[in-house]
Amino acid sequence: MTRIIISGCNGKMGREIAACVEQRENCVVVGGIDRNTDIANDFPVFTKPSEINVEADVIIDFSNPSLLPSLLQYAEQTGIALVLCTTGYTSVQVESIAKISKSIPVFYSCNMSLGVNLLIELSKKAAQVLGNDFDIEIIEKHHNQKIDAPSGTALMIADGISSVRKENMHYTYDRHSQRMKREPEEIGIHSVRAGNIVGEHEVIFAGPHEVITLSHSAQSKEIFALGAVNAASFLTKQPAGLYNMSDLLK
Repeated sequence: MTRIIISGCNGKMGREIAACVEQRENCVVVGGIDRNTDIANDFPVFTKPSEINVEADVIIDFSNPSLLPSLLQYAEQTGIALVLCTTGYTSVQVESIAKISKSIPVFYSCNMSLGVNLLIELSKKAAQVLGNDFDIEIIEKHHNQKIDAPSGTALMIADGISSVRKENMHYTYDRHSQRMKREPEEIGIHSVRAGNIVGEHEVIFAGPHEVITLSHSAQSKEIFALGAVNAASFLTKQPAGLYNMSDLLK
């Protein structure tokens, strides 16, 4: 039985994860972390990791990047595994995640959807086949409450494409102030924030006389919750290291 603590338990994704765990027989939520403790839960809720007084195997974090230092400190002290699903980390924070993974198991992914990770693999394959004759643009759309832009998933896609291109690719986020032609080494990334869009990502390969488009549309946050819970179950069986969706899908 995997004992889970949900960081950000009273947020939208936290509640989705709790509901997902209720349908499972191989795991249970034993606690939560959230600044808002007014919402009733079937498990104790703590305002910060240092207050946790329950035994657990793994923390699933869908909260805010500002909580990361205290999560890492608690994990380092207790040896608990971490599933980090929060987006918007700085490069310094990503380095700190990699550092702590040398002593505990850490699962880090900006998107927990199986379909999105398949989209990344397909985009990498398309980039290899099409080569530098095709310009690449990424459009991501999310609800109007999402704070970070571009999405972590859009950057995952761009990083995946860059990893298979021979050229040194660079990302362009805004062209309104530029008076110049598009460079072949660019990957354009564009963000839309509107309504209650769960998450849509479109990768455009535009070449001479033809355009190829790959896309993924999330219909419910449940897909991300399911991926996070699967990652938690997977991680508790692993030694110290840094894992992602590619490891889960093997």
